[in-house]
Amino acid sequence: QQKNKDCCTVFHAKDALLAAQKVGIPHYVIDFTAEFEKLVIDYFISEYKKGRTPNPCIVCNKYIKFGAFFKKAQDFNANFVATGHYAKITLANGRFLMQRAADEKKDQTYFLYTLSQEQLSKTLFPLGNLTKKETREIANEFGLVTAKKKESQEICFVPDGNYASFIEKKAGASPYGNFIFKGKTVGTHKGIIHYTVGQRR
Repeated sequence: QQKNKDCCTVFHAKDALLAAQKVGIPHYVIDFTAEFEKLVIDYFISEYKKGRTPNPCIVCNKYIKFGAFFKKAQDFNANFVATGHYAKITLANGRFLMQRAADEKKDQTYFLYTLSQEQLSKTLFPLGNLTKKETREIANEFGLVTAKKKESQEICFVPDGNYASFIEKKAGASPYGNFIFKGKTVGTHKGIIHYTVGQRR
């Protein structure tokens, strides 16, 4: 795959290695491909085939980052897991609470709502009090290659945003059919994976 096309290529693993070496921390690469395929991609395809709009980022956080990866970190005897999510965790009345990040445009708390009290108690979000601009400035000060890295707004495994094409490659085409309004056929469609419930156009 081409560099900077998605978040999980060998190029990005190399960027992470270079950043870890710069700041002097150990770097490990752990393969969660099978878990990601089963728990995130299969779910994504299944939901689209039912005409629903999936949110793979929420599922990935639940089962991969704070599921499989979280468990692996404990196997490494890590006291905490720190991620680059823009969110904050506070402790109030004996409970861990998630709060919006200082940079409200980058806030990611919505994608983290499934985290349990145990997970919150062992998680650090060091970017929670920073803006994206400040994060980039710090990365630049450390000379990290990620300081000027292009941002992605797409789902990591569908970098071009063409969900239907991705699903067709993985699971085959959806049957074509008719649009029916008040009992009359008013057009044809390319298969349910091209549309979601409530879509306006």
